[in-house]
Amino acid sequence: MAEKQRTIGKPVSLKGTGLHTGVYVNLTLNPAEAGFGYKFRRVDMDGQPLIKALVDNVSYTQRGTVLQEGEAKVSTIEHCLAALRGMGVDNCLIDVDGPEVPILDGSAKFFVEAVLNAGIVEQDADREYFEVREKMMVEDPETGSYIIALPDSGFSAQVMISFNKSLQLSNQFATIESLDSFEDEISMCRTFVFLHELEPLLKNNLIKGGDLDNAIIIIDKPVEQEELDRLAKLFNQPSVEVKPTGILNNLDLHFTNEPARHKLLDVIGDLTLCGSPIKGRIIAHKPGHKINSEFAQLLRKEIRKRQLKIDAPLYDPNSEPVYDVNKIRSMLPHRYPFLLVDKIIELHEKVVVGVKNVTGNEPFFTGHFPEEPVMPGVLLVEAMAQVGGILVLGMMEEPHRYSTYFLKLDNIKFRKKVVPGDTLIFKLEMLTEIRRGVANMKGMAFVGDSIVAEGEFMAQIIKNK
Repeated sequence: MAEKQRTIGKPVSLKGTGLHTGVYVNLTLNPAEAGFGYKFRRVDMDGQPLIKALVDNVSYTQRGTVLQEGEAKVSTIEHCLAALRGMGVDNCLIDVDGPEVPILDGSAKFFVEAVLNAGIVEQDADREYFEVREKMMVEDPETGSYIIALPDSGFSAQVMISFNKSLQLSNQFATIESLDSFEDEISMCRTFVFLHELEPLLKNNLIKGGDLDNAIIIIDKPVEQEELDRLAKLFNQPSVEVKPTGILNNLDLHFTNEPARHKLLDVIGDLTLCGSPIKGRIIAHKPGHKINSEFAQLLRKEIRKRQLKIDAPLYDPNSEPVYDVNKIRSMLPHRYPFLLVDKIIELHEKVVVGVKNVTGNEPFFTGHFPEEPVMPGVLLVEAMAQVGGILVLGMMEEPHRYSTYFLKLDNIKFRKKVVPGDTLIFKLEMLTEIRRGVANMKGMAFVGDSIVAEGEFMAQIIKNK
């Protein structure tokens, strides 16, 4: 069965300081209808403008991801979006009364808690994944960073980071095999900063909301006590010291590889900006918000390309069919030489996908252009109709007691020849609910990635005598 989209059960609020602006911000996660996606709403601005959480709206990627539409902008959105994606929430309206999402403890933990508090509600619409079909890659030769996506049956990710400047920490690696592990393994992992970056950030008016409670501070150079005292004063702390693990004593690590896990959290958050949940394996080497956004842009371009082109259903001949030919015979009255469906590979509430292998031994080839065999168009339509019949009969409690008779065919188009050796994939989809025993369907026939025929079908369901 297809997975359904989800939203949250009720509005839920968080509040805190923005990391870079230091502004105190109230944030509310709100339920949203199916297909809404993620949108931020600046409730403090005239007209309460919306900002779609899409990579098209990324305006800045230094030390956080910033979205902007017109005059409205919102920054440091990655931890909130990672929590929504990580918890399986597809649609959410996020209200903020300031220019930045609160940093909280520098992780996604409190956003996850808010989602759990609100509850997760299934919606009456299928979740539409972006499925990685071939290797996709973005790289930055200057930094040595790259991100790769490979085909996989679900979402998984691995991140490698390199602390060349750290005294105590070297390379780190983090992985997640399924978003089911997000809450327990990734969500609480906090952002980090190198000691040498702190003062320039403060001098450049950044991290105004930073304190020793919302970031791991990694020591990447020898530190004299005088400098530690100055740092303590900077953050209004009585004193700070360096732990043997190479971080300041401001907090304890949840995991020895917490920085790598936080980078993985950022990757999940930034890649939500492609606009779809992903089925694929992500491999990220030294990722950052800039390359994450570039990779989300690559995914977004491919999503748009596929939306403009009708995709053929994926057919894996190694997978067990939903119905084999014997099961099909128990549902349809057709027999040789007029049974034109070999197997059903997908069957959902409103969609069915069937397969026919076209061979040179088909009886119609002996009389239909025998010197240059071409499958008759009327038989393509008949094969589509038979697959549609299985979709309709599959809704009946005793399908073998009913037959489907086609009342009308509309907009039939033949686009390419079908010849021996072709594998036909038929996709039939219900256009309306069945009323008074009448079903309306749209059908398409594919060979490879190409549509070879299509049409609309109206069928009557009648009980057998």
